[in-house]
Amino acid sequence: MKQSNHIISNGIMLNAYPDSIGHTFRNAIKMLQKQEFKEVFSFFYVLPTFFNSDLDRGFSIIDYNINKELVSDEDLKNLEELNIELKFDIVLNHLSVASPQFNDLLRNGEESKYKDFFINWNAFWQNKGVKNEDGIIIPKKEFIDKLFMRKSGLPILKVQFPDGSERPYWNTFYQEINYDEITTKDLNSLKLDTKTKNLLCEKINTAIHKKKAISTIDFKELTYLKNKILESIAKKKSYLGQMDVNASSELVWEFYEETLTKLKGYGCKILRLDAFAYLHKEVGQTNFFNKPGTWDYLQRVREIATKNELIVLPEIHAEYGLGLHDEVAKEGYQIYDFFLPGLMIHTLEKQTNKALIKWFKEIIDKGYKTVNMLGCHDGIPVLDLKGKKVNGVYHEGLLKDYEIEEVMNIIIDRGGRVKNLYDPSGKKISYYQVNATFFSALGEDNQKMLLARAIQMFMPGIPQVWYLDIFAGKNNYLAADKGGSGSHKEINRTTLSEEDISEGLKTPIVKNQLKIMRLRNTSKAFLGEVNINDSEENILDITWSSKNEFAQLKVDLTKYSFSIHYSEEGACKQIKF
Repeated sequence: MKQSNHIISNGIMLNAYPDSIGHTFRNAIKMLQKQEFKEVFSFFYVLPTFFNSDLDRGFSIIDYNINKELVSDEDLKNLEELNIELKFDIVLNHLSVASPQFNDLLRNGEESKYKDFFINWNAFWQNKGVKNEDGIIIPKKEFIDKLFMRKSGLPILKVQFPDGSERPYWNTFYQEINYDEITTKDLNSLKLDTKTKNLLCEKINTAIHKKKAISTIDFKELTYLKNKILESIAKKKSYLGQMDVNASSELVWEFYEETLTKLKGYGCKILRLDAFAYLHKEVGQTNFFNKPGTWDYLQRVREIATKNELIVLPEIHAEYGLGLHDEVAKEGYQIYDFFLPGLMIHTLEKQTNKALIKWFKEIIDKGYKTVNMLGCHDGIPVLDLKGKKVNGVYHEGLLKDYEIEEVMNIIIDRGGRVKNLYDPSGKKISYYQVNATFFSALGEDNQKMLLARAIQMFMPGIPQVWYLDIFAGKNNYLAADKGGSGSHKEINRTTLSEEDISEGLKTPIVKNQLKIMRLRNTSKAFLGEVNINDSEENILDITWSSKNEFAQLKVDLTKYSFSIHYSEEGACKQIKF
């Protein structure tokens, strides 16, 4: 099952939304056309607002047509002229409730061509549980205990069919349910006087404004009319959601075929498979990385990708102790280094190289091909660093639990927000990630940021760089608070204006990052072998070499000082920071 696709080079990858810089992709291209960015990047990982979407900042895809409000064909041509290749997200696990497929299901119900394209929760669990008062099957404990939850409560969204019935569909990730205010006219089917209708409208609309669950409204003496009242309210309901697709349907695989062909036409070279581990679902198994089902699906996707000359990069991450990263690598895939962000903070704040070197040596010894990062569109992963008991045997993490807690508390004390994982009852079972800009996570210390970037550039694998980190972006609390509990990620997604770019390019923190990144992207030394030299706990000494070229990073963690020695066309050069 080894991946036959060509190997990705070690060039640097920019990571941003199409509207992260100046509100359109054109502005991002203009930034890359500046002299300061010449030869800094080889790839551009564009997040999925590139396509038509409606929720979760692009990850709820309506269709894979270009979002013409943000991106033009000219933009793609200009990017190609810069010799920068594209990496896209394809969200295999789900599509938007506004997708053509789900809309067809809502219009035509049981007669829809796409009846089995999505996962009817009750049909999936038929005879495997008991219906509750809301008509939702609650799976037996032996089944539900195996479910891995990304949000509080059951992973469902109830949608209305043409016959007026509501049916639950599998919805692992985000959803939004909104109700318009009702008026007395909406209650005309109820045989009530005007005064009672007015009081009832007031009670219902108050609940809507306070975003209370409609089903929890106490109608008191009108309880006997509850079902009819709820039917009236439901007519004013609208919803958004990321609806899990049913990968056992051949129509879904036809859709994947069409989509990958379409992305190739846009110039895609690398394909990130978002949330892939949640795709395969089977009664009696967990809903995260089932085996062998997940491997079977991944192989099938890879075959489609190979036909379209696309490199597959599955987004699969879990606790280090679970060893999934090793399994993915053994199957010939490039893996995401979700361990580096937390390790980097630990290394700098505790001034110790031990954990980082352990991971570094594992990458080299096992021959992992990685894509690493500091900041990204999501949070700073912490769960990934943990140990895990597997088949009764505990496998240690890259950090101990108390060390992870220390890292997390440092980030939170500096203004970070916490994302948690839940069990089926809604109880928090684990931290998932902390949301913050990487610069703010480092205490908004320019030297620490520059050092973190230098270490990243000398790590094995492809360095992926979040646009905001280049410009030392700070936590955006206003954006994080604006959308309530679901907008924690916006703390690290500030849109930069052309003026922000121009002013940032005058600052040492930006200039020096670009200098180090350009070296990584252009030096032939980084096409060769890397070695981390034995040193004291507070020292890092990393050397890349290829034929007659070399690049060496020396770090003093106690002072956050470092120097880079490198060769260029036979001449030895040095940069000190």
